[in-house]
Amino acid sequence: MAVQQHNARSGRITALATCDKISIGCSVLVRFMPPFLSQFTQALPKLTLMGALDILVVAFLIYELILIVRGTRAAHILAGILTLIVIYNLSMWLRLELLHSILSYAMPYMAVAVIILFQSEIRRTLARIGRTRLFGRGFRRREIIEEILLALNKLSIEKTGALIVLERDIGLRTFIESGVRLDAHISRDLLLSIFRKDAALHDGAVIVQKDRISAAACFLPLSMNPALSSKLGTRHRAAIGITEETDCLAIVVSEENGRISIAAFGEIDLDLSTEQVGQRIVSHFGGNRRLWQRALEEKDPMPVPHDAAQIQKVSRP
Repeated sequence: MAVQQHNARSGRITALATCDKISIGCSVLVRFMPPFLSQFTQALPKLTLMGALDILVVAFLIYELILIVRGTRAAHILAGILTLIVIYNLSMWLRLELLHSILSYAMPYMAVAVIILFQSEIRRTLARIGRTRLFGRGFRRREIIEEILLALNKLSIEKTGALIVLERDIGLRTFIESGVRLDAHISRDLLLSIFRKDAALHDGAVIVQKDRISAAACFLPLSMNPALSSKLGTRHRAAIGITEETDCLAIVVSEENGRISIAAFGEIDLDLSTEQVGQRIVSHFGGNRRLWQRALEEKDPMPVPHDAAQIQKVSRP
């Protein structure tokens, strides 16, 4: 029912919107809305602070999901599943009984199929959510980092291939059991002996837990990211693969050109100097970068076998 209101001062008559109930002060914008749009806006709940926070959290989770599956084989699988869901809803809306009955038998098993197909992505996501820096297991002594850097510098000069994995919060026991247990103190000479070309433990990765070398000749999962360059070798793909599943830091020395690279969280930085490697180790394990830089200034800089001014970064798309 239309309601009119007379304005005594201006002498104008203002027609209010047609509403189901007579109310005073209806919005002027509602008058010009179509009936279906007016009913839709009235049915929407009011946006509150908690509602806005809820929307932001859901948007962030969707964004993280897109980052996880983008550029991988899981993206195509997810697109196929979404296509089936759209077809299923269209069959209900268009009343395609045969197609709807066929898809209705497959939909209950969709959740199980998603868990099986996306098991690696789900495991990686849960590991990322469970990461904490409150009780991180890092390197407590600067001498340990220096021993690793001295070994890397020597390996880089001699162009000896090496792969060193530094454990952080997520345990690497599964990968340690695939290699040869050592449980030895970290030293430059020991690392050089392990990665010597004619040594029995040369192939595989060295895994470091806290201040000790836990195992050598360990097998690591290779990254299946299709966006990686074909020029990256097996060591680089293994370094990226282990950092896709855990929060460790993987250091690679190329056997072809002696360049040092670091992989973390599924991304790899190519062609780094030993000083940059030390800074990355300290920052990754929550150390004080200023103290590390001050310690470097007090000592003579290590010789770098190549120009490390330019850093190439290969990341997930």
